[in-house]
Amino acid sequence: MRIGSVALAALMTASCASVNQELLEAQLPDTPSAWTADEGVVGAPTGDWVAAFDDTTLRSLISEAMVHNNDLLAAAANLEQARAGARITLANQLPTIGANFNAQRNAIVTDPTTAAQAGGSAGSGSTRLYINNFSLGGQLNWELDIWGRLTDETRASYKEAKAAYADLAGAHLSIAGRVAQAWFSLIEARQQRELAERDTEARERNLRVTERRYERGVSSSLDVRLSRSALGSSRANLALRQRLELEASRALEVLLGRYPAAELEAAAALPDLPPLAGAGAPGDILSRRPDLVAAEARMEAAGLQARAARKQFLPQLTLSSRAGTSGPDFADLVDPQRLAGNIAGGLFQPLFQGGRILANSKRARAAAEASLYNYVQTVLAAYQEAENAIAAETLLAAREEALRLAYEEAAAAEDLTERRYSSGAATIFNLLDAQTRRISAESSYIQAQQQRVSNRVQLYLAIGGDFLTEERLAALQADTGE
Repeated sequence: MRIGSVALAALMTASCASVNQELLEAQLPDTPSAWTADEGVVGAPTGDWVAAFDDTTLRSLISEAMVHNNDLLAAAANLEQARAGARITLANQLPTIGANFNAQRNAIVTDPTTAAQAGGSAGSGSTRLYINNFSLGGQLNWELDIWGRLTDETRASYKEAKAAYADLAGAHLSIAGRVAQAWFSLIEARQQRELAERDTEARERNLRVTERRYERGVSSSLDVRLSRSALGSSRANLALRQRLELEASRALEVLLGRYPAAELEAAAALPDLPPLAGAGAPGDILSRRPDLVAAEARMEAAGLQARAARKQFLPQLTLSSRAGTSGPDFADLVDPQRLAGNIAGGLFQPLFQGGRILANSKRARAAAEASLYNYVQTVLAAYQEAENAIAAETLLAAREEALRLAYEEAAAAEDLTERRYSSGAATIFNLLDAQTRRISAESSYIQAQQQRVSNRVQLYLAIGGDFLTEERLAALQADTGE
């Protein structure tokens, strides 16, 4: 009994909050009013980040993934599971009512010999008697939530359901981002493959020219062998680019729920990015990013579970009631004079259970602390992702511009070297080097374009941006009459 008294005193003096606010404030760093990577993007983020790419095919692919992606369907099923679990926990606060009906028919056989031995007269034969018995009853059991333990458990379950709902919203956002990045990767793979094809064609022309010059005695066999070697390298790179394009197409098809047949054809070019409208303030992502909303809900649920576990030390008050009728005739079941019942109340106070309640309480408290630390770490990781994406926005744009200049100059140098080689003023070494330099510069430029577009997607995901599918867009247009 002393254990229960101590637990009750500790419980009554504890904070009503399910989350250790002091620990949470100590772990979370001060949030700045603007992003440190770029203080000029504090404006409201775009409401539909998919529209920023001005790509109808991309929107169509995202809409398809919203219907057929299996990860998304699994998240929706998990939400239904969490909702059902919350309803089950809520039922623990309500009384349970049950009913039972029984019907019996017993046969009793009397033996005349036995009756004669008992002093009666012997009959000519045995007698069979039938006795009917019908019963109808009901019972009610109800644990009164006098300490709020069942309420805490119910609230914890609904917090878990809220987290599952946020997980579903996060899955929508994540799948949309993955589809967008896979689509842009497929476009890059197509551009790289087309570049490899042009490179191979140029190497083939070089070889034909070099062989004709060799036949005329202008070039040496070394020039021919170098041209053949360059052609072989280009063909090998083309085979690699073809394989990567097929793999990129299959990766996107799997996200869409299709069979990976590599039948999806990419657009001809990557989209031109508009200037970044805004990314909001760092603190805004706490309510915008679904994963942070889910982590916060799970932290609160763990705190409620810990509080409910502490209340297991307190006495439990249960009410029970039974009522029923019975009789030899079926009509007796509705006879009010045969109705009988009782009502009882019981108080259960745990005294000794081998330390199980105390261990459960400590485990729930540790789980609550772990959930708090996980939430803080999730917040810090979200800030890191957003800061990195914002910083990369400027740096990748500068890198893309520098590589564009490098590519244009390399292309001009290649053109000049080809003319000089045709006139005999440049060697095969000069030509091959110029072509290799141009191919490398153009490939890097294409890759830089893709990285910048992909980073813009990552930025929208990091700040918790929203998007519209074709269905939602059609519904909005119908509402506005457009």
